[in-house]
Amino acid sequence: MKRFALVITAAIACAAANAQALSLDKALARTLEKNPMIVDAKLALEQAVGRRLVLRSNGLPDARIQILGGDQGGKRAGQSANQPFGFGRGFFTQALFDAAVPASRRRGDIEVLLAEQRLNVAVVQQLHTARIAFYTALFNDSLRTLGEAQRQRLAENVTAQAERYQAGRADRGAMVTAQLLERELDPRIEDVRRLYDGALLTLATCMGENLGPTANQVRPEGDLTFAATNLDLPSETTAALEDRADLRLARLLVRAAGEDQRIIEAAYYPALDATITGTYIPITVHTANGGSPRSSDNIISSEGTVGVAFTWRVVDNGKVGGQVMRARAIREMNEISLHQLEANVSLELKRIHNNFHAIEGRWNSLSAAVAGAEQNVTVVQRTLAEGLSSQLEFRTAEGSFLETKSALLSAAYQQNVARAEWDRATGRYFQFSGDTAGKLH
Repeated sequence: MKRFALVITAAIACAAANAQALSLDKALARTLEKNPMIVDAKLALEQAVGRRLVLRSNGLPDARIQILGGDQGGKRAGQSANQPFGFGRGFFTQALFDAAVPASRRRGDIEVLLAEQRLNVAVVQQLHTARIAFYTALFNDSLRTLGEAQRQRLAENVTAQAERYQAGRADRGAMVTAQLLERELDPRIEDVRRLYDGALLTLATCMGENLGPTANQVRPEGDLTFAATNLDLPSETTAALEDRADLRLARLLVRAAGEDQRIIEAAYYPALDATITGTYIPITVHTANGGSPRSSDNIISSEGTVGVAFTWRVVDNGKVGGQVMRARAIREMNEISLHQLEANVSLELKRIHNNFHAIEGRWNSLSAAVAGAEQNVTVVQRTLAEGLSSQLEFRTAEGSFLETKSALLSAAYQQNVARAEWDRATGRYFQFSGDTAGKLH
């Protein structure tokens, strides 16, 4: 059994050695480059550029050319049986006054800004998910290392009790109890390893990595460190209200809904267009005699017209009015959502700020307790080997040390997660994207 356990341990160590070491910066860089949601948001930005051209088209001139040709048949006196013909027509329209044109141009610009902010929101969400998964993997790997170190100490206790049993200085019950203590850690270590694999799966998904059997296994490297924080809550709240991508997106949605409403309301106002039309006939075409005594009346020639078209809807049958009401409702709903988001910013930052203080207090108390628990385990283990302590005392000391050390690691993990939440809530995630200004758009 011990040989089988050693083989498994060696296989795990070999797999860990072959795994590719991954730092947090590399993980975030890969997420920016290959994450599917971020790639989709970048493609949506290209689509928005085309959408802007469509929205701007109503203010640009419209020119068309129409070419017609054919063959005229029949028998007429003095004319051949077949007469090919052809002519061209041209149409040109330019809006002189249209209330929808300025609103459409602004709406086209907002469309691109919306796509940019949606890209920023996707970047924030995916970077945050990858960062939390990275910290979770480090945390569970630290717990696994701690559990295996404790299991090694318990294995040494089993060996010591077996030697004492063979020497006749202890009964068989002490050796069996030591073996049970060692095996108690197995489910806990397996649970931690399963959580570690789940975090790696989430991280690989965020990075857009191949998840098939030929995928390269990654191993997050680094330590969960604890650092004292000193945050200025009022100034951070003000900066968050200005820099957060989701708030900027919400404000743009309000502006876009307002421009949509103005575009629809433009149907209430008159429209003035300059029009130019022309017909070009390369040869003179004679038509059948219509009874006119003048032969010139039977000739079609080239012509052109220039004018101004005036259109004004004087009666609204409810179609435009209904669309305006719907657009106004959408704008008001977007305004309500924006106000709710802005109100939640200060509450969220205050919650995270208080969480920092609670975690720091727990860390300070656990740091002192870990040193005492570790020293107690060392003393009890030595006295147990000499037969001066019981298995119950050793189990209590080991359990106390494991829980205290795990709680200390948990405090470090919680502070790193809280720091990630703070960066997300304040709109600082673009510091990882390589943007020298600290944020995008």
